[in-house]
Amino acid sequence: MNSLTFPILRLLADGQFRSGEALARHFSVTRATIWNAVQEAEALGVQVYSVRGKGYRLPEKLDFLDRQQIIDALGADAGGFDLRLHELADSTNSLLMRHAAEGAAHGTCVVAELQQAGRGRRGRIWFSGLGSGLTFSLLWRFSQGAGGLSGLSLAVGVALARALDAQGVADAALKWPNDVLHQNKKLAGILIELQGEMLGPSAAVIGIGLNLRLPREAREAIAQPVVDLSEISRRPLDRNHLLATVLRHLAKVLSEFEQDGFAGLRDEWQSRHAFHGQPVQLLLPDGRAVEAVVAGVAEDGSLLADLGDGPQRFSSAEISLRSVA
Repeated sequence: MNSLTFPILRLLADGQFRSGEALARHFSVTRATIWNAVQEAEALGVQVYSVRGKGYRLPEKLDFLDRQQIIDALGADAGGFDLRLHELADSTNSLLMRHAAEGAAHGTCVVAELQQAGRGRRGRIWFSGLGSGLTFSLLWRFSQGAGGLSGLSLAVGVALARALDAQGVADAALKWPNDVLHQNKKLAGILIELQGEMLGPSAAVIGIGLNLRLPREAREAIAQPVVDLSEISRRPLDRNHLLATVLRHLAKVLSEFEQDGFAGLRDEWQSRHAFHGQPVQLLLPDGRAVEAVVAGVAEDGSLLADLGDGPQRFSSAEISLRSVA
């Protein structure tokens, strides 16, 4: 990647025009070098307006992440996290999985301004444009094995809902097993990948993508209804403070989960359940789609759904869920 691309984008983050000449003077390079760096930004999917006689600017102001601001917002909790901020990453989960295999510490958090290959559940693509969302992954090491972490994605959903409450974003709902919705539109997604033995110590890489300000092009490319915080929040949300708030709530919920499992969080999850008691469509591993009525979730996080002959349990590895509506 061109070493000037992100420094230029940070300088343009105020949304004002800057001429190629002024940028070249600022960085002590040629105007051709500035042009090449801007071309690199556009190749990464960042829209940069170029107007003859005015120069370059971004479509709107951007709020870049700042390590010190995140640490300040974390306050006394800052010592529990090893923050690693990246301008560009293939996927924060993929990057942190590599760090975890190399012995990264409990609480390591990888954050990216821009992802080139963000991933969702079942191999789906997660869109993450510059400044359009908050995308990060957190490494949490557990004393129990991977077999004892059933319901972890649901617990993370509870932490996200609590964090949104704390930021003044009301009515966040949870969709089994790993989505946060607002008025039946997707606001955030969770992707968890595990390392370790079934019975021994294990590590979870918890990836979170939260929509902040999705451009029209992104909405058109996503094959489901989506919403972002700029639509539903009554006040502008600072990405640095938002990340710190989410991390604090994650740490608290994950500690509760390690002690009591999902059972201790089940009632709270169900109180936020988007489709509780509603008809849904279950997409089964064999490709069939069947209709059922959601009856809740079990203490291990399994979905309880009634296909007509009483509630049955389904694990997140087996099925996907869609609203009939």
